[in-house]
Amino acid sequence: MGVLAGLVAALAWTLASSLWRGLATSLSALQLNGLKNAIACLALLPVLISLPWSQEVPGLLLLLISGGIGISLGDSFYLAALRRLGTRRTLTLESLSPLAAASGGLLVMGERISGQAWLGTVMVTVSVVLVARQQPPDGTSQNDRSTREQIIGLTLALAAVICGVTGAAVSRNVLLNTDLSPIQSASARLLGGLLLLLPWLRFHGAFPQPRPKIARWPRVLLATGLGTVLGILLQQVVLQRLPLGVGITVLSTAPVMALLVARAEGDHPRASGWLASALAVAGVALAVRG
Repeated sequence: MGVLAGLVAALAWTLASSLWRGLATSLSALQLNGLKNAIACLALLPVLISLPWSQEVPGLLLLLISGGIGISLGDSFYLAALRRLGTRRTLTLESLSPLAAASGGLLVMGERISGQAWLGTVMVTVSVVLVARQQPPDGTSQNDRSTREQIIGLTLALAAVICGVTGAAVSRNVLLNTDLSPIQSASARLLGGLLLLLPWLRFHGAFPQPRPKIARWPRVLLATGLGTVLGILLQQVVLQRLPLGVGITVLSTAPVMALLVARAEGDHPRASGWLASALAVAGVALAVRG
């Protein structure tokens, strides 16, 4: 169940990332992140109301902090990098997540990762690094192709990795030490992600005239449902059922799945991209068996 949840979550994040990248909007990354978190919290409002706030105070507070780090900060950095680097290249930098998560799980949480699982983690990392070496999508603006913007994009993506792994580690610790379910933990994390962004949520005039030919709200709702609600819920299932390093490895197959949306973004993966896919599948298999 943990492996299946991780693969579906990776696919959901890939599709959502492509939708966000193609969204024409004047919202900043912080505002866009706040918007998706607000929609997700509304969708999960019944769960939020029924949370055991009096019985699980420490755990829920930690989940709020986890959401602030991983969702408020991490997703804002991610969305800002997405515009500059494209879906495939931004997701590729998530290749650092398995090694960071496995190291964190070993050093901080005392988890033992077998040599075979480490080998699988490295194979996934190599696969997404191969994907990263290809050219950005044709639709990337000339300004975002500049060396300065690319460096900013890479820095933002790396910051997103650090925040994401930190938030995931805190969340996994809560799931292991409380009776909270994955959907409860996901809801609490989303609420924490929303609360930290409240000072930046000024949506008046966010979609100014003239209106685009293609409606944006259906895209926003679909991307939020896939990436924020479904993706984070499945992530909590993964964190509950798999060791941190192995779980993040499975979730990090998203860069390879980005090959599915490459053509739609004007991306042209070469033979190395398909080789990366094979390496990732083999790496995930080794990590899971280990």
